[in-house]
Amino acid sequence: MNIGLFGGTFDPIHNGHVALARAAQERFELGRILFVPANVPPHKQRQPLASYIHRYAMVVLATASEKTFIPSLLEAPDSPVENTSGKAKSGHAAAGANYSIDTVRRLKQTLRKADRLFFLIGIDAFNDIAKWHEAEALFGECEFIVASRPGYSLADVANALPEGLRPKPAVTKPFAKQLAQGDLVLPGVTVHLLENVNQNISASAVRDAVSAQKSLTRFLDPAVAGYIKKTGLYQRR
Repeated sequence: MNIGLFGGTFDPIHNGHVALARAAQERFELGRILFVPANVPPHKQRQPLASYIHRYAMVVLATASEKTFIPSLLEAPDSPVENTSGKAKSGHAAAGANYSIDTVRRLKQTLRKADRLFFLIGIDAFNDIAKWHEAEALFGECEFIVASRPGYSLADVANALPEGLRPKPAVTKPFAKQLAQGDLVLPGVTVHLLENVNQNISASAVRDAVSAQKSLTRFLDPAVAGYIKKTGLYQRR
């Protein structure tokens, strides 16, 4: 089975996240996509976040109509390791920041040898992937599906790779004007570019809209919008 892992803060989960997952599922025939809210995102440890339970609850609501979209507790505080059906197995997530390499390795303990794991990510986040914990090792554990958008070239994608996996400038230079689409396959790296899914939505824009009491219709699943209203999340204090 082809399995997708979609991690993030999901603060909140929005229509752009769901559109990316649907497009990836269709193109790569993903039998399951695990949505994995991070308890302590390494790159946002100093930023205020909605509590884990709120962010997980919104993921549950946003994915409720999709049988193959699985809200995952893989990075929950003291969470048990899960298999792809969402059922708990033995083992627990490490305390502190949630590193993707650890999450991927825990998940792979539950998979079959024939399963193929894909890591879903937007191109803006991918642009910083060389700074991630054990980034080179992460590319050896799974394939990447990167949601592209206008303004990025195939050379930009190659140059974002960790230094040990990055091609020499002479190799990437001819691709500076080639759109970020198709596949990038290098020693130790498989990146699939997913184009035409950009919805120009960000979680920060959603939070700003809530604070300004603007309509959330184009941003969120109605159930998520209702949850935010009911709980008072993201209101100005």
